[in-house]
This record gives sequence, C-alpha cells and structure tokens, in this order.
Amino acid sequence: MSIVFDKPHALTDAPLHYCPGCTHGIIHRLVAKAIDDLDIEGSTVGVAPVGCAVMAYNYFACDMVEAAHGRAPAVATGLKRAMPDNIIFTYQGDGDLASIGMAETVHAATRNENITVIFVNNAIYGMTGGQMAPTSLPGQVTQTSPYGRDVKLCGYPIKICELLSRLDGPEYIERVAVNNVKNIKAAEKAIKKAFENQINKKGFSLIEVISSCPTNWGMTPEKALSWIEENMIPYYPLGVYKDRSAEKKEGEQQ
Repeated sequence: MSIVFDKPHALTDAPLHYCPGCTHGIIHRLVAKAIDDLDIEGSTVGVAPVGCAVMAYNYFACDMVEAAHGRAPAVATGLKRAMPDNIIFTYQGDGDLASIGMAETVHAATRNENITVIFVNNAIYGMTGGQMAPTSLPGQVTQTSPYGRDVKLCGYPIKICELLSRLDGPEYIERVAVNNVKNIKAAEKAIKKAFENQINKKGFSLIEVISSCPTNWGMTPEKALSWIEENMIPYYPLGVYKDRSAEKKEGEQQ
C-alpha cells in the first residue's frame, strides 16, 4: 500500500494542546512540511514567544528558543547574526506581534533582517482568555469589548501586511488563510517561499496566516471557518503585498 499522506518529519508526535477546531495545527504542519521539503531541519531554529504557540518547542523537531512576549524578532535577529548559516523563523500571534512586539516587528522588517516570520492572525488574544487584540474587527465582541469593538474609542484594526509593505526594507510580505483546501495550498506555497528567501539570503519575509479561534469566538469549528470567509478575509484581503524579487524581475522584463 502506497503512502499518500504522512506527517512531516519536522513535526513531532506530541499531541497538540490547542482547542478543538483551532487551525494552529494546520499551520504547524505547513511550517514543518516546508522544513522537510527544503531539507533544513538540522540547521533550523524556531523562536516562540508568549501566546497560544508558547509550547511550540514540543511540536517542532528542530531547535527552538523561547522569547519574552513580543520579542521574537529581536531574538531571531540575534540568532541570525550570531549564526548566519542557520535558518531562523519566528512563530507569533497577533496579540504578540502587533501589540507588545510591534516595534521589534517594524524594525526587523525595515532592516530587512534575513529571517522568516510566521504571523498567526485570529483577531483575538487566544491564550489569555479572549481579550480584544490589535487585529480584532470593528464591532467584534470580545471579553474586553462586550458591545463590540468601537473604533471611535479603540481605533481601527492594524493591517500588518499593508503596514509593512510600505517600508523599503522587507523582501516578501504575503497574507494567506487556512480555512479551506484552496487557501491551505496557497499558504503552503507562501510559507515555503518565505524559507527559500532566507536560504537565498534575500532578507525579511513575513507570512500572515488568517486563522480561527472557535473557543474565544464562541463558535463551532465549522462556523469559525465560515466566519473567516465572511468577515476576516473581506477586511484582511489575501495576496502578495510585497515581493521585491518579483518586482525587480518584472522591471527587467519591461
């Protein structure tokens, strides 16, 4: 009997601690598959800060480093500069990356640090109980916005891909989702390209992954996937926001 689907070697056998229906597991698999496909497990170091993925060291077979809340890009910068031949990636949630870690994110991007950032956007603080996050949608009900996010009081959600793509530094910025098979395939391709960019010394790549949080959204897993399609993707459009290599190639052809 031939094997048509198997667990990536870079993913351990440890049972995931995530809530039922959470799509962190899908994203973990895509990251691990990229590591397998590129045969870089032995030289890869992941950085996980505080958040739902704080125990990522249990799930990835490569070396992992814990960072303080929001500081993963700074830790990754130090690792990459100390070990330039290693592949360094961060795995961060929206509360971590877009709030307490915003400065680290922006400055690592503008310096075009040769690291890979996997940014999971589920529009809420997941691990700490469902508070409003920098990415929570206008009108979204959370533990700290029980009447819905009021943009007059709290401002508008931060669109990370749009923000970072305006900087001169970053090499590659793309937003993907994991709510259906088509989008998962596109996410797989984007994550692999982000690692390839680092291998080829092109610089900073960030992949934003629109993800679900059924528990804190108060939804069934099925409804949460539909909510991504109906609410998150219209506000956070998918696609490539910056690809300097592609832009350069297009310019040369013209």
